[in-house]
Amino acid sequence: MNTPQRVEHQQTDRGYIPVYATGIVEQPWADYTRTDHEVWATLFRRQREVLKGRACREFLENQERFGMSPGAIPKFEDLNKVLKAGTGWEIVGVEGLLPDEVFFDHLANRRFPVSWWIRKPEQLDYLSEPDLFHDLFGHVPMLLNPVFADYVQAYGLGGVKAFKLGPDALMNLTRLYWYTVEFGLIATPEGLRIYGSGIVSSKGESIYCLESDSPNRIGFDLERIMRTRYKIDTYQQTYFVIDGFQQLMDATRPDFTPIYARLRDLPAFAASDVQPGDRVIQQGTGEGWVKSADV
Repeated sequence: MNTPQRVEHQQTDRGYIPVYATGIVEQPWADYTRTDHEVWATLFRRQREVLKGRACREFLENQERFGMSPGAIPKFEDLNKVLKAGTGWEIVGVEGLLPDEVFFDHLANRRFPVSWWIRKPEQLDYLSEPDLFHDLFGHVPMLLNPVFADYVQAYGLGGVKAFKLGPDALMNLTRLYWYTVEFGLIATPEGLRIYGSGIVSSKGESIYCLESDSPNRIGFDLERIMRTRYKIDTYQQTYFVIDGFQQLMDATRPDFTPIYARLRDLPAFAASDVQPGDRVIQQGTGEGWVKSADV
């Protein structure tokens, strides 16, 4: 194992430039400062309160199964005892954002990378990259759901293949991850609920995605999502809604190679678009949308 480093994006006059890490590291739990634990506690308490009636039942219940609390930053080894017994996954400590091929290989082998470091107090409301809070609080609870855990592994296996096929296939697959694992909504008998980690770890977007009239909310459609650009610097302009986690698994079973070939020459949709064939749950008003480039 390497000595843990804190690998963060670099701020330049052209914005943040991604900096990648590759190694697996031990969680230096004894080295966390009082401030680190206080940041975890502040974010944990705030998000648990915000997510009442907003996050899906599976997320909240699984977080409790892990015994996560505001008392201290969780230890990876303690979480892994629960996670391995539950779905065969494990957490591995990393120093920061991983290159695509490394990330896919971890997922394909039921390993979920978690940045060992946590954001600074002045970054409570926004961070441009995944940190320990985003990864642990946002991602790990859903990995105790057997169907969702299988979906994430299937995604990793698909990513290994897409990486070999080239950048177009990789972009199609990246959009699927973005609009499901990171920013997905699910329809439940109680109404729309959040399961995407990028939302559950954000106070503002947890409220906006469900209660604002601004964004579009559209029924899940695999190829539609693969053609849809997204926002990295603002709240999403469109959210895709699944009917259940099995829908994700069923959509992932077919070989995506012919889908990539079919989509290669088709234009991408803007993040704000509503298309004629969409199952529109709500067409957004667009109020407050910031004019910035889609990815």
